[in-house]
Amino acid sequence: MTFACDTHLVRELTEAAERDGIERHVVAAVITDDAGQVLIVRRAGDDVRGGRWELPSGAVDEGEQLTQALLREVEEETGLRVLDVNEYLGCFDYPSGSGASTRQSTFTVDVTGVLRLDPHEHDAHDWAARDTTRVSAEVQEILRTIG
Repeated sequence: MTFACDTHLVRELTEAAERDGIERHVVAAVITDDAGQVLIVRRAGDDVRGGRWELPSGAVDEGEQLTQALLREVEEETGLRVLDVNEYLGCFDYPSGSGASTRQSTFTVDVTGVLRLDPHEHDAHDWAARDTTRVSAEVQEILRTIG
């Protein structure tokens, strides 16, 4: 496994979030297929954000680095194993369901394995064009940065 996003960058991102008063970190993965389409997943209906389409993502646990959380969350949410963390695409801030100041940092990754959603978290997936409007405006902006 390689990390094009070096530890210096990850440390800078974490320190910037702390300076900005961010209370909660979330990481998201842009996973593409051979045609360049992006994997999006739909939150299960009984979830806080039920029915919302998003990138595979999840909270960073206490003491966990952003890249460690990314590996864990991709596997938990999709059953896929991250081979490489390639590029940091950007971040955006939002209030969590509990009101905590949250920052989502998004990275491109290469994966292997068979897609298998956790039905407690997501009830559907799709391979969408990069200009999909089914995801939030913030995610749409992140997807526009992909070269």
